[in-house]
Amino acid sequence: MSKNGYAIFMSMNSGKMKERLPFRLTALGIPERLLPVVRHCVRQMEEDGVRGKALRRLFGRLAQEPGAFADHPVLGDLAGMLGGESKHGVAGSVREVPWRVWGEGLDPKAVQQLRDGCSLPVAVSGALMPDAHVGYGLPIGGVLAVDNAVIPYGVGMDIACRMKMSVFAVTPDLVDSHGDDLARAIEQETCFGVGGQFSVRKDHAVMHEDWGFSPVTRRMQDTAWAQLGTSGAGNHFVEWGVLDLPLAIPGLAEGTYLALLSHSGSRGTGGEVAKHYSALAGRLHPELPRALGRLAWLGLDTDEGREYWAAMELMGRYSAANHALIHVAVAGHLGLVPLTSIENHHNFAWKETFDGRRVIVHRKGATPAGAGFFGIIPGTMVDPAFLVEGLGNPMSLNSAAHGAGRVMSRKEALKRFRKSDVEHVLREHGVRLLSGGLDEAPMAYKNIREVMAAQADLVRIRGTFWPRIVKMAK
Repeated sequence: MSKNGYAIFMSMNSGKMKERLPFRLTALGIPERLLPVVRHCVRQMEEDGVRGKALRRLFGRLAQEPGAFADHPVLGDLAGMLGGESKHGVAGSVREVPWRVWGEGLDPKAVQQLRDGCSLPVAVSGALMPDAHVGYGLPIGGVLAVDNAVIPYGVGMDIACRMKMSVFAVTPDLVDSHGDDLARAIEQETCFGVGGQFSVRKDHAVMHEDWGFSPVTRRMQDTAWAQLGTSGAGNHFVEWGVLDLPLAIPGLAEGTYLALLSHSGSRGTGGEVAKHYSALAGRLHPELPRALGRLAWLGLDTDEGREYWAAMELMGRYSAANHALIHVAVAGHLGLVPLTSIENHHNFAWKETFDGRRVIVHRKGATPAGAGFFGIIPGTMVDPAFLVEGLGNPMSLNSAAHGAGRVMSRKEALKRFRKSDVEHVLREHGVRLLSGGLDEAPMAYKNIREVMAAQADLVRIRGTFWPRIVKMAK
């Protein structure tokens, strides 16, 4: 985003620019809601010597042909809001809610899904991350801020899908010298697959909270307990690897470490919560066209909205408990105690402040990236994960990508690749795969380095994790 574009967005609702315009917006066909933006542009153009009738004629042409001004250094972002698209990637929905895309060549269907989200009456602003692909409702990699509401499918099916890294003060050479011991710890202390659960249940304080406030959490509590500490299927994993940290971060000196990384969420219970409340939201909004049905929302001033919010937050604590138990069990199997742990959700909704107003920010497959916030963005079973520090870019709603992002569906990957294809890539990268499906072949994903390069204005890379011993669902 240009400096001018940044100023435009930050000033849209500031109410501080009261100077009169040399023309009437309605006479030119420019929406009144863009008055603060136009004022800012007028001031910039007047500083450049464009005044009076010349200024009016310029804005008249802009209103008639916004696309012709897409590359204008001052008017480009306003042109995007009027229906064109600037070179900075800003676009406007039907309601002209500001949103922006990071990355190039994204699936047009994913872009349309974000555009649909930004057309909702409750929408405030949006962003699409460079790992984006199609999902239910919002796309994976979609970020959407709304006013006093929550969209169940804006959070996603796997509520509070989460990353966690534990870092140990031992030589990373253990992945070679004691690889069998590290692999055995994962094999014996975790459980993968749809419906996977332990024969002997684990325990955690989250299971002793109130689960009875919602019909779906009440119904699913026993299943959730049976699956406590498990990892699930799909792209979920537990892996040992080597963390390279070129500079110190809080709680961790620079150096090279053995690290344990996990990726999973709220298991089948989170999925049931998502389906239950999305169906409820759909019934409460019959006015939505079929194409927007999965973007139905629940007002946070309603009993239904408050109930979903409580269920979502419970799933967040449940997901965090799953990771905590996995790390304690796997590390404890080897007698290891971490120096520090770093973790973050990437399927959740948060109450935050944007442009001076309280909003609900949905990050569906997106990592929180507020200034100074540390998070983890994984690659594939052979490509690195990155320990990142958020830069607090308001244009992305303080968000970043959550991974490499798929370039093909699971079905397509299963058709295209063979076991020998994956084995070849594993050998090239020196990765030991304990289990994993062909649908998770590294070639089914985008280049994680290109994804990171596309969001250099959102996060700063502070460390690189190289996977060495990986386990996923079969």
